[in-house]
Amino acid sequence: MNQQDVLIVGAGPVGLTLAIDLGKRGIHCTLIEQKPQPQFLPKMERANARTMEMYRRIGLADPIRQAGLRGDCPMDVYVVLSMNQPPLLRLNYPSVDEARAQYRATNDGTGALEPYQLISQYTLEPLLKSIAESLPTVTVRFGVEFVEFKQSEQGVTATLSAGGQTETLQAAYLVGCDGGASTVRKQLGIKLRGEGNLMELRQALFRCDELFDRLPVGNGPGRGRHYHVADNKASFLIMQDSTRHWTLHSVVGSDEEMKAQFEKVIGFPVQYEMLSCAPWRQNLLLADRYRDGRVFIAGDAAHLVIPTGGLGMNTGVGDAFDLSWKLAGTLQGWGGPGLLDSYEHERRQVGERNIGASRYASLGRRKWRSMYRPNIGENTPEGKQNRDNLARVADVEQRKTNEMFGAEMGYRYVDSPIIMDIPGGPEHLFREYVPTTWPGARLPHVWLNNGTAMQDLIATQGFTLLRLGANRADTTGLEQALQAHRAPLTVLDVPDQVARDLYGFDLILLRPDMHIVWRGQQPPEDPAQVAAVATGH
Repeated sequence: MNQQDVLIVGAGPVGLTLAIDLGKRGIHCTLIEQKPQPQFLPKMERANARTMEMYRRIGLADPIRQAGLRGDCPMDVYVVLSMNQPPLLRLNYPSVDEARAQYRATNDGTGALEPYQLISQYTLEPLLKSIAESLPTVTVRFGVEFVEFKQSEQGVTATLSAGGQTETLQAAYLVGCDGGASTVRKQLGIKLRGEGNLMELRQALFRCDELFDRLPVGNGPGRGRHYHVADNKASFLIMQDSTRHWTLHSVVGSDEEMKAQFEKVIGFPVQYEMLSCAPWRQNLLLADRYRDGRVFIAGDAAHLVIPTGGLGMNTGVGDAFDLSWKLAGTLQGWGGPGLLDSYEHERRQVGERNIGASRYASLGRRKWRSMYRPNIGENTPEGKQNRDNLARVADVEQRKTNEMFGAEMGYRYVDSPIIMDIPGGPEHLFREYVPTTWPGARLPHVWLNNGTAMQDLIATQGFTLLRLGANRADTTGLEQALQAHRAPLTVLDVPDQVARDLYGFDLILLRPDMHIVWRGQQPPEDPAQVAAVATGH
């Protein structure tokens, strides 16, 4: 019988990210996946700025960018009648290279350290798999089915099936990252609640090597990322990271009809191949609980959103990074019982908030789509009026999908048991990000005088105490209080005035995920309490 610290079920981006982060923390884990290998299927297609910041902390930002869409490609979003006609609306968004230059020239905390990256899930998964397999602390096993588990106060015993043989594996903890139909969640008896089956579409993946280069500029929309078609089928064409693959969503009756719909959306002859096609349903669902004893759920097993706003996979990656350091701290002996308890408290509120953001974006898209009229393409005064009306509404409503910077960067853990929370706090905004050092928030990005990013100085293992500006306060009490729990701590003196001015406080205590535990102008009156809260004691 095999013994591991953590057993992870499901090797999508969430399970793979969790395995890599745990492995880099020295935690022994086994990752199992029922499929024999990663599948070439379109799912997520963008890692947002916060996700890329977290990947940077474990050395993966550059490999992900090298594997994804090249940095000079426009990320514009269009509303079109077809790809061979002038667009009804163009929303301009910077390429990765342009966004990086903008962030480099901004130092007021409103930007991210890393811009977004367009990368298809079928590209990201094999990359993460290869990295996980390179870690001596991680065992990756594809073609292994999770059957069931039993748990006790000592650990979890899982029954697995591989190659017709049944085996058991023991672990201290089990995490279900096994998707919307999660076997782990169902075994726990945890319900998904909310709005299910809101709409059914088909999704097809096409290979068309020539389309990107042939996109007509002037008489057509030109190069971009998303092409929403003003029709009665909710058609939506997405460029994938290779620029040779394209995903089409549309409400049609059969797989075969998707080919005709693709040709209709393109509007001019191209050589193409349909690689896959399958129906999918829009859901806005949240699990009642994220934990039962030694068993946790993360990603789509815990929350299902409509892809509008790009908050599905990115929310799941956030789950993985949150749970990873808490599992590590518990297994390494410095985390108290409240550390793992905080996972559900913190991440379920983010799941609920992001479902709300997804609903907000989806309703915006439905609003402009409701402006479609059958004569919209006609060269008549009525046709022009309908085109103008739809474009005017879409110019407001479609932005809700593509401008989610507040939801991505500004989420704050409210009333967390491991944060020195204070009543009140800034409003949670979906679209606008306002930098803050309020306890529970992410530390805003700032460039220091020598060109270093503050985030790059924050320890990835354990806590970091920032002493900012000219402050030389005696923090021995807080340092000793954390050391009494054997919690890793880095004390960082940052004299740069730009950081002190932005953050507004002399002292800030950070977790390894860069969320703020405590802040003050002088050391805490009760350092033992701060240390006990931070470590879950």
